[in-house]
Amino acid sequence: MPFRVALLDDYQDVALPLTAFGDDVEAVAFADHVADPARLVARLRGFDAVVCMRERTPITAGILDGLPDLRLVVTTGMRNASIDLAAAAARGVTVCGTGGAGGRASTTEHTWALLLALARNLPAQDAAVRAGGWQLGLGTVLAGSTLGLLGLGNLGAAMVPVARALGMHVTAWSPNLTSERAAEIGVEAPDRETFFRTADVLSVHLVLSPRSVGTIGAGEFSLMKPTALLVNTSRGPIVDEAALVMALHSGRIAGAALDVFDTEPLPADHPLRTAPRTVLAPHTGYVARQSYAEYFADVTDDVAAFRAGRPVRVLTSPEGTP
Repeated sequence: MPFRVALLDDYQDVALPLTAFGDDVEAVAFADHVADPARLVARLRGFDAVVCMRERTPITAGILDGLPDLRLVVTTGMRNASIDLAAAAARGVTVCGTGGAGGRASTTEHTWALLLALARNLPAQDAAVRAGGWQLGLGTVLAGSTLGLLGLGNLGAAMVPVARALGMHVTAWSPNLTSERAAEIGVEAPDRETFFRTADVLSVHLVLSPRSVGTIGAGEFSLMKPTALLVNTSRGPIVDEAALVMALHSGRIAGAALDVFDTEPLPADHPLRTAPRTVLAPHTGYVARQSYAEYFADVTDDVAAFRAGRPVRVLTSPEGTP
C-alpha cells in the first residue's frame, strides 16, 4: 500500500509541483478550506500523513481521534499554535516542521508593501484611475515619523533597516522586551504608554499566545494619535477587531493595513470588509515563490525521514522547540 499524504489548504494549487515524493507515496492536494471538523475528518480518513500550510487548519484532539491511520503531521514553519502537540504525542502521531527563513523575508517585505500602500492610499487611487478618475486625497510621508514595533523578535528586528533607510525613528515595546535587546537592535524602548502615544506607525510583531490576545484594544487606540497607522501581519487576535472597527469608523486612528484576522478566510459579511481607510490582504505575508519552495522541499524531506524511522525537525512544544 502506498504511503498516503494529504496537503491541506493549497489555495494557489502549487503544492504538488513543489514536492518530490517517491513513486510509493500517494499525495493528494486540497485547494479548498474545510472548517467543519466532521467534514475534515471524513476527508482525511485513510491518510498516513497530513501537511498543514501554516495555521490555516487546526489539528485538534477531536480531529486526531477521528483519524486512527494518521501517523505524521507536517506543518510549514517551526511553530504552529493550531496543532495540539500534546494530543498528537498521546496518540503516537509525530509532528514535524520545516525551515522558514524565506517566509521571514517574505513577511517583512509584505509588511512594508502594506504600510506603503496604506500611507499613499494606493488601493483607492488605483480604483479611482480605473473608474476614469484621477488624484484622490493626500498621501502620508513616512520620513521623519516614528515606527513603533510591537514586538522585537526576528520579524520585528527585520523592520528596522528599512525604516532607517526611509528616515524613520524606531521604538519598540513588548511585555518582555529588555533594554539589552533594544540596544542590540539599536532602537528606543519607551514605557508602554509612551510607546502607544508616540508611534506614527504601529506594526504588530508579537507571537500569538493567551497573553498576547487583545494586546491592542480600545484603551490602546485611545492613546494613539488620530493620524497613526496600524499594520498587522502577525496574528489577528492580537488586535481586538471590534475595537479596531470602531476606531476606524470614528477616526480614532487614520487607517489600518491588515494581513491577518480572527477568522480566516475572512467571512463575506465581516465589518472589516467595509471599514474605511483600510488595506486588506488575505494572509499572504509568507506566500511567495521562494518561501513555498523552501517549505515543500522540507515537507518532502520530513516525509522521507519519518518513513526511514529518523524523523527530523520534530516539534514537541508550541514554541517550536524540542
